[in-house]
Amino acid sequence: MKKIYCLLVAMTFALCAAAQTKVVGTVLDDTGVGAIGASVVAEGTTVGTVTDFDGFFELNVPAGVKNLVISYVGYKTVTTPVKSEIKVTLQSDAEQLEEVVVTGMVKQDKRLFTGAATKLEADETMLSGVADISRSLEGRAAGVSVQNVSGTFGTAPKIRVRGATSIYGASKPLWVVDGVILEDAVELSADDLSSGDATTLIASAISGINSEDIESFQILKDGSATSIYGARAMAGVIVVTTKKGKAGQSKLNYTGEVTYRMVPSYDDYNICNSQEQMGIYQEFERKGWLEYSSLYAAKNSGVYGRMYALIDAAKGGNVGLPNTPEAKNAYLRAAEFRNTDWFAELFNQTVMHNHSVSFSTGSERARVYASLSAMQDPGWYKASEVARFTGMMNANYDVLPATSKQKLTVGIATMGSYRKQQAPGTISASTDPINGTVSREFDINPFSYAMNTSRAMDPEETYRRNYCDFNINDELANNYIDIKVTDLKFQGDINWKPVRGLEIAALAAIRYYSSRQEHNIKDDSNQARAYRAGIDPEDATIRDSNPYLYSDPDNPLALPETVLPKGGIYDLTEYSLTSTDLRATVAYNADLGRTGDHILNLFAGSELNSTDRQAIWFRGWGYQYDNGGIPYVDYRLFKQSQEEGTDYYSNSFQYLRNLAFFGMATYSYKGRYTINGTLRYEGSNMLGKSRQARWLPTWNVSGSWNAHEENWWAPTFGKAWTYASLKASYSLTADRGPASNSLAVFQSFTPWRPSTSANESAIILAALENSELTYEKKHELNVGVALGFVDNRINVEFDWYRRNNFDLIGYTQTMGVGGVTTKLANDATMESTGCEFTISTTNIKTKDFKWTTDWIFGWAENTITKLDSRSQVYSLVNGVGRTEGRPIGALYSIPFAGLTEEGLPTFYIDAEHTQVVGPGNYADIYFQEYENIDYLKYEGTIDPKITGSFGNTFSWKGLKLNVFFTYSFGNVLRLDNLCPVYSSDYSDLTASMKEMKNRWMVPGDENVTTIPSIPTVRQMREIDALNNAYSAYNYSTERVAKGDFIRLKELSLAYDLPKKYFEGQNAVSSFGVKLSATNLWLAYADKKLNGRDPEYYNSGGVSSPVPRQFTLTVKLGF
Repeated sequence: MKKIYCLLVAMTFALCAAAQTKVVGTVLDDTGVGAIGASVVAEGTTVGTVTDFDGFFELNVPAGVKNLVISYVGYKTVTTPVKSEIKVTLQSDAEQLEEVVVTGMVKQDKRLFTGAATKLEADETMLSGVADISRSLEGRAAGVSVQNVSGTFGTAPKIRVRGATSIYGASKPLWVVDGVILEDAVELSADDLSSGDATTLIASAISGINSEDIESFQILKDGSATSIYGARAMAGVIVVTTKKGKAGQSKLNYTGEVTYRMVPSYDDYNICNSQEQMGIYQEFERKGWLEYSSLYAAKNSGVYGRMYALIDAAKGGNVGLPNTPEAKNAYLRAAEFRNTDWFAELFNQTVMHNHSVSFSTGSERARVYASLSAMQDPGWYKASEVARFTGMMNANYDVLPATSKQKLTVGIATMGSYRKQQAPGTISASTDPINGTVSREFDINPFSYAMNTSRAMDPEETYRRNYCDFNINDELANNYIDIKVTDLKFQGDINWKPVRGLEIAALAAIRYYSSRQEHNIKDDSNQARAYRAGIDPEDATIRDSNPYLYSDPDNPLALPETVLPKGGIYDLTEYSLTSTDLRATVAYNADLGRTGDHILNLFAGSELNSTDRQAIWFRGWGYQYDNGGIPYVDYRLFKQSQEEGTDYYSNSFQYLRNLAFFGMATYSYKGRYTINGTLRYEGSNMLGKSRQARWLPTWNVSGSWNAHEENWWAPTFGKAWTYASLKASYSLTADRGPASNSLAVFQSFTPWRPSTSANESAIILAALENSELTYEKKHELNVGVALGFVDNRINVEFDWYRRNNFDLIGYTQTMGVGGVTTKLANDATMESTGCEFTISTTNIKTKDFKWTTDWIFGWAENTITKLDSRSQVYSLVNGVGRTEGRPIGALYSIPFAGLTEEGLPTFYIDAEHTQVVGPGNYADIYFQEYENIDYLKYEGTIDPKITGSFGNTFSWKGLKLNVFFTYSFGNVLRLDNLCPVYSSDYSDLTASMKEMKNRWMVPGDENVTTIPSIPTVRQMREIDALNNAYSAYNYSTERVAKGDFIRLKELSLAYDLPKKYFEGQNAVSSFGVKLSATNLWLAYADKKLNGRDPEYYNSGGVSSPVPRQFTLTVKLGF
């Protein structure tokens, strides 16, 4: 009996097994890549599995089941008949959430991803007519702030992911392109990005990437998402994935853009017209500023100076102006009604072109993507032409055939760009620590010139600037910078999958970057002639006043001489960068248990990075542009250089080395409950020589609960609530920081000596050794939730985080050992907190019509909790100082106390507002003060606390309308100087703001206005430090505005021709056209800004605002 029973049981199991069907298959996404974690379920049952990292699955299907249901978040569900072998390609569904997170090193199933990250598809993110891809990220991701501090091509926007992470460091996110870190050619701080200096033209590491080559962005925000990059990722990571070929598809695509940029208009700005300006000049004249005696040898002069020059010419028998009241009044009346439009004079109505051609193809084993692009920009304003050419190729080849159980794939990628650009000639800005003013000698920036130059002047005439003749059009033709940039990257990788679930990979990449900036200051430029003014032509008064001339200290009786008797100046600056990256990784992914309920992912590896930078600068004095480039060198130039300790060339190097070992482990039960841990051990030669300082372990622990994966979820909520995920993480990440004194820093220099015969070279201790100098670190706690409602037509994401930044590098006081009283050390701390909120809805969806809405909100705030260093007043009122208890970028003001009966400004210089500074003690306003600063008023931070966007997209058949607003709140701005003439030397070259019409004019006005009077020459002579008072007014509480704004960032209308029109022919396969407007409307801003762009810093040099523009885009597929 027992034998018969056992036989029956065995037969039963055999029959059941025979009744089951074993199905093996592969699930691919719409790009031909294996879909990680796709759900495969036998229809009508609970029997199912999930695909592995190659999209592969095996499933025993019960008898009677005819179909498999395959679902994958972000793609449409597919029902397919049961067969022994299945291969399914999914189609994307825009209403679903993306399923794969790409961190640059590894791809993760989003169900198992426990960090905070935002994926952006390039096609939906890019702004038409904006060549720099980083600017397209503004408003696209919660917690990511993008400030366009300059719109000139090549400059980088100020990008912050969840706010600042370092007190003196750059706090810039790490750019990773196809798994390789893209280093900056020059290391600039966040404050340097808005300086307008020529180095900002090469500040963007990704300006050489063509936007049409990008597939997607993945912005990694919290420590869990960025932890695999350890001590490089404290400020966040932006991962760029470029396009690749797809199996079974061959496409040739063309994209052409034509962009027209609007010329700025004075209607948008608060600048006096010529009539208003001449009224102010008349007051200058009455108060003694525009007399003949003061303008004859003045450094700068405009309308009045030109009038006196014409009168002098007439006296000498030349064509000029009679010295009669009638003639002078007629001349000044013509200037009064001239109303020159400097924007029309200096800006071009040109069209920018951008053309891109790409080819994509793929077979079962090989896939290739290649592209070429060309951008030609004739220049929005004079001397701003740009030409950029890019090329790219991605190729992947499966060495082993598809029938092999093993997989071996080899990939080769190359990317290159060449840029040729011109910019107005400029030198670096400088700050006067005495009165706090920031100035730039010889500035000819067209936008700055149009904003600051009197509209009463004639663009065809020459006026005086820097003691010699000046015309802006002539100067732009004779003083400009030529830039040439070459950027090449070669990358190879190999992926071997010897058995199912195991992947061994290696990557090697090398990048070479070179930039060459040639500043051509030609013979007839104003800048070159300034070094000869007073000598040629000869004028004793100008000669004695001109600071650009040389006075021989060995001869006290010697007259000033020129060191540039002929020719111009040739400045050459070259930056080069060579970086190499080597990485080896191993990954193991397995679904354990009989039904694959237990998911285990292991990832480990090592990487070695090296970066070599070189900077070469050379100045060629006496370069004769008009005589074949022959140098004319005056011996006095070298004598002056020796005496002043200045160089005429330099050559500097920087070598960075980084070695890291890392590992990550993820366990998940049925994709519902997930725990993750990451560990990275890293060392850098930038830090102290002690092991504890140079090597640092960073880590992350995190977990998530996908509630919608519970068996009870779908029956309970159905399609009303379709997605719910809760996650939390705690991590330690770091960054190298801004210091480089891990070893003692010695610098060679030439000390000053009273005579050149006593000159000698010397070595100075510039920085004390800090062997304990280590990484800046950050602990971060992140809690987030993601929800999907109404079949994922409403998607909500929310994250809250708190950061504790410690071991931050700051200046600390020493006892003066070694002659250094301050040094950089890990002695500062900072706390920050914030939240991020995103809601995406599909409001209406029919067969032909669809309306979607996206609202993005991010709030971030930080506070410096410990800082030993002190900032001076001029730093604090410019927003670049740092103080304990306040956020980074804290802006302070000098408290304004009102006007005197003579219209002169007064200020409080004590915290209680009892001590007033006015006429007689203006010298008490000391911009270099760093101890008695309690009287300064804290206005707020210059970095916005709230950023985000609001967008709506309407689609009807082939038409698509996009309306996209961005907004920013919570920061303050320092207004431009009320009138540049507030100095000890009033000039009729400069323009005034219209607020000057409300200035103090007569006694009693001090009761109705806060705008000071124009002082008389006598007042300036008799009242000590009066110019200090007017500088203080520009940095007072009266000159602050909110930086809040709401902007219509993009308005676009696109049309894609239906595919039915291309059926039956083999030529054109697709056609699309798009008309877009960018930066069209500033819907809200503080009225005190009077038209000024809240994002742009008018710093002159090479900077410019982002323009209003219209772009026509045409796309063709073949």
